Amino acid sequence: MTTAEQRRHIRDGQGFIAALDQSGGSTPKALRLYGIDGDRYSNDAEMFDLVHAMRARIARAPAFNGDKVLGAILFEKTMDREIGGRPSADYLWAERGVVPFLKVDRGLAEERDGARLMKPMPDLDALLERGAKAGMFGTKMRSVIDAADRTGISANVAQQFEIGRQILDHGLVPILEPEVTISIPDKAEAEEILRDTIAAHLDDLPEGSEVMLKLTLPETDDLYTALVDHPRVLRVVALSGGYSRDEATARLARNRGVIASFSRALTEGLTAQQSEAEFNATLAKAIDDIYTASTAR
Repeated sequence: MTTAEQRRHIRDGQGFIAALDQSGGSTPKALRLYGIDGDRYSNDAEMFDLVHAMRARIARAPAFNGDKVLGAILFEKTMDREIGGRPSADYLWAERGVVPFLKVDRGLAEERDGARLMKPMPDLDALLERGAKAGMFGTKMRSVIDAADRTGISANVAQQFEIGRQILDHGLVPILEPEVTISIPDKAEAEEILRDTIAAHLDDLPEGSEVMLKLTLPETDDLYTALVDHPRVLRVVALSGGYSRDEATARLARNRGVIASFSRALTEGLTAQQSEAEFNATLAKAIDDIYTASTAR
């Protein structure tokens, strides 16, 4: 199948994007939630072996397929490994019908004007070349908004689009993720500023260019409708952002055209100690719940 078929799958498919892209900083927490404490590994190599085993177990589960899971976001080390005896991206698309994306950011810079931009990525071009060669369809990169500060939000979105254009030049589809922290007191105001700022940048993209947006579930239902309908947007997906699965799916179902891209909410309840039958049943229930919310409107 071709990139054009993958694009159609993402644009027109019914389902959601799985976020399996925990990196070095978030991996210990992900493993703890999975039932693996820090005393089970003594260095980063062992830690990444364990988290790759978790991701591979998810990817091989019967319910994890393109019928309900449209795509999956992978960490770089996952891209460089194999699942089921095949390179990870190849396995996901060829065996499961799931479109692969690559996390490309290198973490967050210090906060300024209520925003945490992405750290510099001097090796991005080389990583994008490797990603394209490995069969990645697109990328994902995260920055954070901690206040309804127009200066900080403007800088945040400008950086996302600047790097997004660099990614488009490599023939990949960028998922832009300026995350609004769910606990801030002015979250609703920050989201309105963010929506309008994104819309202005979308209008400036060249005709024929398409990006994806990964946004925090909003306080105001259907806040992102204009972004969902924008001709430069392939798909709008939502992060769970720390909400429980029940809260995240309830909020998601109230937003037309927005689908999930959940990480912790997807893996909630999965543990290393479960039998294959228990694990597969728990994951299948999570996939069904998130799929239902993603296709509710």
